[in-house]
Amino acid sequence: MIRRPTVVYIIVLLAMAGAYYYLKSRPQSVAEQTATPEATEQVQYLFTADEGVPTSIRLESKAGETVELARGSDNAWALTLPIEAKAEQGSSEAAATQVTTMRVLDKLPALDPEIAGLTSPEYVLTVKLNGSAERTVNIGVVTPSESGYYVQDAAGGDVMIVSKSAVDALLMLLTAPPYLETLTPSPTATETPIPSATAEPVTPAVETSTVSP
Repeated sequence: MIRRPTVVYIIVLLAMAGAYYYLKSRPQSVAEQTATPEATEQVQYLFTADEGVPTSIRLESKAGETVELARGSDNAWALTLPIEAKAEQGSSEAAATQVTTMRVLDKLPALDPEIAGLTSPEYVLTVKLNGSAERTVNIGVVTPSESGYYVQDAAGGDVMIVSKSAVDALLMLLTAPPYLETLTPSPTATETPIPSATAEPVTPAVETSTVSP
């Protein structure tokens, strides 16, 4: 004879097993099908991977400073401005990588470019990429929160905020171009003045008069 508690346990186990198989086999409701984990925000960059890798980087400041790097047919970087010179490859490649990692923090379609310092930009960045045409972007002033710079394509479009640290790292090219060797000013020849010929002083002839007695 089966005791009553044992029968209760068996009934409970059977009910749990039935509920498990029911929940596992029943079709999902619409709410359950759409309840997917929240997608993480996609990171946006000023220059996308689809545009390719930089083959030329030109940076101009409002003060008139200019630096330009270009990748040659041998795939090596060289400086073309402010003077033509061999470039340090590691620093040049780091600058090219920095271009492709300039993160866009926000887009401000309603912001007046003049307020952002973009009508007369602080810097102008021109990049040639092997997968697309040349692109020029204007870099304005630093945002009030100092988290980024206002940036806008020279052709127009939305004003964007780009990470300040990323832009600052690239702006260092203006103050420290990646020359292969440190350039030192060549000594200027100092001219030794040639002493001018001076005429010997002429002693005036003294007339002596002979007094006759």
